[in-house]
Amino acid sequence: MSTNINPVDASRGQSLRLRVAAHKEALEQSLAKLGTNDRSRRDIEAALSEVQGLLTGDLDRIPKVVAAELSKWLEATKYVGE
Repeated sequence: MSTNINPVDASRGQSLRLRVAAHKEALEQSLAKLGTNDRSRRDIEAALSEVQGLLTGDLDRIPKVVAAELSKWLEATKYVGE
């Protein structure tokens, strides 16, 4: 029996930047597999749109305010696309 591991949980212990990138990539892959009328599509598109606005500037030195928003995004979108 195969077990799906959530990318947010699987990346714990890594840098915030890597965790966000892994989750964003997983959402993009999920979106690519969905049909145009799939109900999950809107949730995934909204999650990707939200994070895109946070991924600006120097991602090697993420300001604390942005880091807090990225952390909230990770938790809020943890099960989107599953």
